[in-house]
Amino acid sequence: MVLAISVALYEQVSEEKNIYITVIAIVVFMFGMMQLSAKTPSKNQEKEEQDVD
Repeated sequence: MVLAISVALYEQVSEEKNIYITVIAIVVFMFGMMQLSAKTPSKNQEKEEQDVD
């Protein structure tokens, strides 16, 4: 994800901006964030488990 952010920022600074590289970097970043958020437990997880019991 850090690499995707670096590539996207580098493309914004460069003289010839390639929109495809920027879009690919954003997609990779969003996919990484999706994977990371799937591993993070919800704050309400304990409350939901108590309601089920």
